[in-house]
Amino acid sequence: MSSNLINEKKPRTVALVTLGCARNETDSEELAGRLAADGWQLVSDPANAEIAVINTCGFIESAKKDSIDALIQAHSLKSNGVTKAVVAVGCMAERYGNELAEEMSETDAILSFDDYKDISTRLNTILDGGKITPHTPKDRRSLLPIAPVDRAQVREERKLVEVNPIGSVLRKRLDNAPIAPLKIASGCDRRCSFCAIPYFRGSFISRKPEEIIEEAKWLADNGVSELYLVSENTTSYGKDFGDLKLMEKLLPELSKISGVERIRLSYLQPAEVRPSLLQAMISVEKVVPYFDLSFQHANRDLLRSMRRFGDGEKFLHLISQIRALSPNAGIRSNFIVGFPGETDAQFIDLVEFLSQAQLDAIGVFGYSDEDNTEALSLNGKVSPEVISERAEELSTLVDELITQRSEMRIGEQIRVLIEDEAEQEGRAEHQGPDVDGSTFIKSRNKYRVGEYVNAVVSDVEGVDLIAQVI
Repeated sequence: MSSNLINEKKPRTVALVTLGCARNETDSEELAGRLAADGWQLVSDPANAEIAVINTCGFIESAKKDSIDALIQAHSLKSNGVTKAVVAVGCMAERYGNELAEEMSETDAILSFDDYKDISTRLNTILDGGKITPHTPKDRRSLLPIAPVDRAQVREERKLVEVNPIGSVLRKRLDNAPIAPLKIASGCDRRCSFCAIPYFRGSFISRKPEEIIEEAKWLADNGVSELYLVSENTTSYGKDFGDLKLMEKLLPELSKISGVERIRLSYLQPAEVRPSLLQAMISVEKVVPYFDLSFQHANRDLLRSMRRFGDGEKFLHLISQIRALSPNAGIRSNFIVGFPGETDAQFIDLVEFLSQAQLDAIGVFGYSDEDNTEALSLNGKVSPEVISERAEELSTLVDELITQRSEMRIGEQIRVLIEDEAEQEGRAEHQGPDVDGSTFIKSRNKYRVGEYVNAVVSDVEGVDLIAQVI
C-alpha cells in the first residue's frame, strides 16, 4: 500500500479552545461530537492540531479582547509545522462576521452558528486551501415568530433537515470534570437596553424535556454527578411550549437519574421567579438551593432605563422569601455601575442594597457601550473616570461584604464536591462553578476528584471557605 493511501486514512486533528460562559462550553462539546462522528481526532493542545477552532465570547469588551488574544496566540502556532489554520466560531464570530474577517488577518475563517451543523465540511474546506465567505451578521431575533408558542412548528421543520451524527445525544465531553453544563434553551426574548445577546443569539427556544433528560442520562453515564442547567434565561423555560411551569415538572425527572447527585440552575430573572419555582428548587431532591439572580442594579428608575423590572425593596423581599425557605441558600448576582444617567444618589441606592442583601457572590461590571443595543444611543453617559471610580469603590465594598457573608457560615455543615485533588479544593452546594468561591478541605485523608465530602466550615479566606471533614 502506498504512503499516500495511508496518509489519506490518517484522521485530521482539531483542537477546540473555549472562552466565555457555560453555554459556550456546551456549544464546543456539540461541535466536538459532530467532528468526532466524522472521523476527526480531537486534541487538547492547539499546538498539536492541524486546525485550531476558537469558540469566542462577544459579551463585553474584556471578553472580546480575550477572544482576540486567543486567536492571535493560536495564529502564532502556525510556525510550528503542525498547525495549519485558525478558525473563529462563537458569539464574537457570529456578532461581527465579515468585519472581524477584515480586521483579523490571523484567522483563516470566521464561521457563523449556521455553519455548526456542517462544521466538518467547513474545516475540511479550509485545510484543503478553500475559502469560506464570512457571513454578514443579522438580527437573529427575526428568524423566528414573535409569539413564543408559534415557534414549535418552525423548530420541528428545522429538525427534519438536521441529522444527529452521533445518535441520540449530540455531544462529546472535552474534559472529565464531575460537573457539566446542560443547555435547556437558547436565545432570549428580553430587551435589556445594555445587552446584545438576543441580537446575535436569537429568540428564546426551549429544548424538549425528553431531549434534556436523555442528555442528562448520557452525562451521568460519562461520569458527571452535578448538572448545571444553563440558558440565557432559565426562568422562561417552557413558555414556547405554552407551559411556564415546565421547569417544575422537569426537575423531579432529572432528580430520578442514577448517578446525578446535584442539579443547579443558572441565570434566573428576578421578575420571573414564581412561588412554584422557588418551592421546587428548595424541595426537589438533588436540586441545590442556589439562586443565580440577575439583579443588575437596585434603583427603580435606572432599572427601567435598562428595560428591567423591580427595585431594591422588591429584590430584598425575594431574598427574604428564599432565606425563609432555605436559610443557608446561596445567592449570587451581577451589577452594572455607570449605566447612562446613573447619578451619585442612584449609585448610593445600589451600595445600600448590597449592604443589606448579604449575597454570597457578587460580580461588578463597569458599563461599556455595546453595538446593537438601545443604551448605545442613550443620553447622560457617565465619564469613563467616574465609571472606573464607582467600579473600584463597589468592588472594595463587595470584597468586605462577601467576606462577612462567608464568616456567617463558620460552623455550618456543608457537602463538598472535590474538583482539584492536589489542592483538595471543591464547591459546597451554595457555590456555583467558575464564578463563585471554593471550599478547601482540611483532612489527613486525600479525596479524589468527583468525591463528595461532608465537612464543617472552620475558617474563611475572602469568598473561599476552609472546612474540616466530619
